Amino acid sequence: MPIVDISKLNRPEIIEILKNRIQFQDQVNDAFFKSIDHTKEVYMPIWKKVGELNRRWLDGEHIKGMLSMEEMLLLTKHLRFYMEYSANYMQKLNPIPKEAIIKSVKANDVPCEWHFFSGIKEDRAILYIHGGGHIMGSTNTHKLFTLNLAKTINMKVLSINYRLAPEAPHPAALEDCVTVYKWLLSSGFESKNVLISGDSAGGYYTLLTLLKLRDDGINLPLGAICLSPSTDMAQTGESVKKNCYMDIVLGDLGYIWWIQAHLAGMNPIDPTVSPLYADLHGLPPILIQVSTSEMLFDDSRRFYERAKEAGVDITMQTWDNTLHVFQNTPELPETQEAMEKIKEFVEKLFK
Repeated sequence: MPIVDISKLNRPEIIEILKNRIQFQDQVNDAFFKSIDHTKEVYMPIWKKVGELNRRWLDGEHIKGMLSMEEMLLLTKHLRFYMEYSANYMQKLNPIPKEAIIKSVKANDVPCEWHFFSGIKEDRAILYIHGGGHIMGSTNTHKLFTLNLAKTINMKVLSINYRLAPEAPHPAALEDCVTVYKWLLSSGFESKNVLISGDSAGGYYTLLTLLKLRDDGINLPLGAICLSPSTDMAQTGESVKKNCYMDIVLGDLGYIWWIQAHLAGMNPIDPTVSPLYADLHGLPPILIQVSTSEMLFDDSRRFYERAKEAGVDITMQTWDNTLHVFQNTPELPETQEAMEKIKEFVEKLFK
């Protein structure tokens, strides 16, 4: 069951992006089924089940357990392929700059990549946690963005390949993020010169990492940047269903099952699972950027309000009629504006 309603999209650029993605899907699927032993006939009933899951979820019906572990693994194989294929395709259209420096590193056995350019301040670093709904994504899928981020804020970016669900459910990814942050400190970086950032699920792990570090008595980073973060694994915000018809990134993917794969039965309102329900006192300055028309808008809005109440120096910047994590879509005019605001936030932190 498709959810996104093109008649509700009142912006030509977004409609064009949606149409291009629909066409691109056929190209990806052809490549995908040439690369695996399974046929499209194996996947069709699972995709149909995801459509039924979407319908039941919108109707407020019970959806827990609709997908088996085997079905989730098959779906993640396809989604991961799609995300990596798309990233490689975009890198062909927009080649990695020759002056970019990319170095693989193991941070206490967690695979990461340094992304930066010459002339940066060697003593400053930003730990970047990619998005992908807990089940997909990598340093490669976000490489063009993290290189742009490195150039924008003139810092070294350490991009992390954390473990993914459903093979490694919560708190595996969080453990990896905390491990990499500790590695940065043990490698000579001072916490006052380190930032943490992430998009979507990466924004979620950014906030959980801050909370874990605070609770464990570890020196907190100078600040954090979250792009369209998820903060409520119970998905109780009104925007989740209100905006699903306009969210061309998350709307039709049935991402609710991603949360189930991530939690593996854990309580979604446990404060160690959902940042929205945690005690937020004592966190460093946080910048949140989000679209008012995306499904996760209320995840940002409600976290912002609770953090403000807890005395956190937090800023939320919003844009209307745009995409979930639009900062990774360079053809949109607001992308550059958002990156400039990130730069301003970082420069203010280091003053």
